[in-house]
Amino acid sequence: MARCRIALSQNFLHDPAAVRLLVRTARIRPSDLIVEPGAGEGVVTRALARTAREVVAYELDPRLAARLPRRMSARPNVRVLHGDFLRARPPREPFAVVGNIPYARTSDIVRWCLDAPDLTSATLVTQREFARKRTGDYGRWTLLTVTTWPRYAWRLGGRIARQSFTPVPRTDSAILRLERRPTPLLPPQHLSAYRDFVAHGFTGTGGSLSASLARRHGSRRTTAAFRRLDLDPSTAVGFVTPDQWLSLFAALDRPRGVTRA
Repeated sequence: MARCRIALSQNFLHDPAAVRLLVRTARIRPSDLIVEPGAGEGVVTRALARTAREVVAYELDPRLAARLPRRMSARPNVRVLHGDFLRARPPREPFAVVGNIPYARTSDIVRWCLDAPDLTSATLVTQREFARKRTGDYGRWTLLTVTTWPRYAWRLGGRIARQSFTPVPRTDSAILRLERRPTPLLPPQHLSAYRDFVAHGFTGTGGSLSASLARRHGSRRTTAAFRRLDLDPSTAVGFVTPDQWLSLFAALDRPRGVTRA
């Protein structure tokens, strides 16, 4: 059993206060459909089921998946599925993802959530460092966060001590919350161009963001855009905030009619 936990990167959340924090951060409503990646022993599943209309709980470990239906027998609104969450098709209706996810699969689960057309939010327990990096808590911003910012807000939730898990991991965790914006910060028809703009900026071509953008948009226009934002041209790409990226995009693509929504 211990070897299986290691192989599947399983650290079960057992602290009731931490479970309550996760559920509270998820802002679950009685009408919500919740999908849980990695139900484990069902501690979080049971807490989700107290409020949600339905909980679809995935569990990859066959032994745990076999026990869960019995453990959830008093919760008819829980549906347990033995299988890999990452291979699941997203529901064709609005839904939220909530769970204490395996550390080793965090990036893949986050991307699955971002790609799901009807996802409304994802509230995930991740390694604290992962959550801090993706939400700008170190003062830096990742390519993934900046690229998806027009459609998703990335928020850092509460810290969860490593002693809240069994077995105890090496590091503390935190709650990472993704919220789909009701209205994107850019018109939908410009999202692809924005992603290309950001990807080009993150290449580092020319040695700085301003140099990279100048190669495509011209030095004069790029310098003027940085000046209007009071943004130092030597600023490293990771220190440019998502909102500054949006403003740069609007300024440099304005001749093509791009404005923020």
